[in-house]
Amino acid sequence: MSAPFLKFAAPDLDAATIAGVADVLASGQIASGPWVKSFEAALSGFFGGRPVRVVTSATAAMEIALAVADIGPGDEVITPTQTFFTAMNMIVRAGAKPVFVDCDLVTRNLDLAAVEAAITPRTRAIMPTYWPGSLPDLDALFALARRRGLRVIEDAALVHGSQWRGRNVGAFGDLATFSFHPNKNMTSIEGGALVMNDAAEAAQAEALRFHGIRVLADRTRDVARACGKSNMPDVNARIGVAQLARLPAFLATRRALVEHYFAHFPADLGCVLPPAPVAGDGQSWNMFSVLLPLARMSIDRRRFRDELDARGIGSGVSYEALHLSTLGRSLGGRDGQFPASERIARETVTLPLHTRMTPDDVDRVCT
Repeated sequence: MSAPFLKFAAPDLDAATIAGVADVLASGQIASGPWVKSFEAALSGFFGGRPVRVVTSATAAMEIALAVADIGPGDEVITPTQTFFTAMNMIVRAGAKPVFVDCDLVTRNLDLAAVEAAITPRTRAIMPTYWPGSLPDLDALFALARRRGLRVIEDAALVHGSQWRGRNVGAFGDLATFSFHPNKNMTSIEGGALVMNDAAEAAQAEALRFHGIRVLADRTRDVARACGKSNMPDVNARIGVAQLARLPAFLATRRALVEHYFAHFPADLGCVLPPAPVAGDGQSWNMFSVLLPLARMSIDRRRFRDELDARGIGSGVSYEALHLSTLGRSLGGRDGQFPASERIARETVTLPLHTRMTPDDVDRVCT
């Protein structure tokens, strides 16, 4: 009998969580109710007491963060081109211009020297993407932002649970966005969170996630700003509460699997691996991406992934270079502009990594 197909990402929902969802459904209070408040309170505790508002996706969180930072037409936001499409899309939807920078080939962290060189009088914010297994120098990043009077909108979708100098990412800084998509470190089915600085920003986010509505003293409502709707249902929040409680165990399992990858991944293939974990580094691992030695291979990446599929092993591509997308090219992107990001976009393959895996699964992938 052949082994079951090994997905490259998968959620981990236990029976108690599933039963809890049934309880929420039976309660009849399934929109934004008590579980949303509980989830936000638990996340606030995780992030050092900072205010948190949950929404339907990290994309919505990023869109709201840009609005809270009052970024719009004529503004520029510096972001790495090696990231998911959300960053570019939300900057453009805000009416601003994404200004792309390159990243390090191994860590994939954005180049802070390139960020500073890209700052113009129109720059309003820096939007870094944080990568599993490593973080940029966050002290230097925030010092640069303070020195130049810029907001920092952190794309922390991949690093829930990562730490910098012993503090959880999101427990300090400026505006931090997180994802609870099923392929992330924890899930709420779909969902995201925005961590903010104070009650005033939280009040803005509450209005921005629900049509822009503010309730007046006479209990009528008003809208001053055109907004969409991205409030999280209680069903999702119930899952999120349970997942946050299990996050330490999830992270320990992911790290053990990554250490097994490094112990057993063939060293003579010419692949470029992510940075190896170091004891006490506080880094979470959401995915395991390698660069293929395409120049030494007789097949291309598409065929390589097809061959993995044929062997019952899923894979992904994380990520394409934003400046070479059709939208990115329309904004001035061109080939050869950001060499490290373009090489990652050509060669990367994301291999299976999730908490339902075993070390034997890792051995199967390595084989």
